Amino acid sequence: MSENDYNKSLCEYRISCAEESYDVAMTLLREEHLKDANNRAYYSIFYSVCAVLALDGTAFKRHKDTLAYFNKEYVHTGKFPGEIGRSVAEAERIRNQSDYDDFYIAKRSDTVKQCETAGKLLDLVKVYAKEKYNK
Repeated sequence: MSENDYNKSLCEYRISCAEESYDVAMTLLREEHLKDANNRAYYSIFYSVCAVLALDGTAFKRHKDTLAYFNKEYVHTGKFPGEIGRSVAEAERIRNQSDYDDFYIAKRSDTVKQCETAGKLLDLVKVYAKEKYNK
């Protein structure tokens, strides 16, 4: 398997992980399991970002480094809209609070926003990946 084929397959796999996490987040949101929905929506976002990076053969061990690289190389360069960069940063903050802060009370409005960001980024990544595949 060529490196390009491997990167494309890895991208597709990560998109499928993002889709699954997004579906779970939406189910948890409907069931009012807000903290868990925040987590799954964040992971959908993270897998979507990793899918983009896979196309170039780039990967990091830490989430922080992955998201910073995405913002630097894909958002600041205009490949993805600036609002997505801000939304991804906010999603990371919400996920960290939701998962790690004692006595954190998740707000439904934050969780809805988290899920919206996950869905929007997933859609953008699918379009981006399809355009890259066809080049």
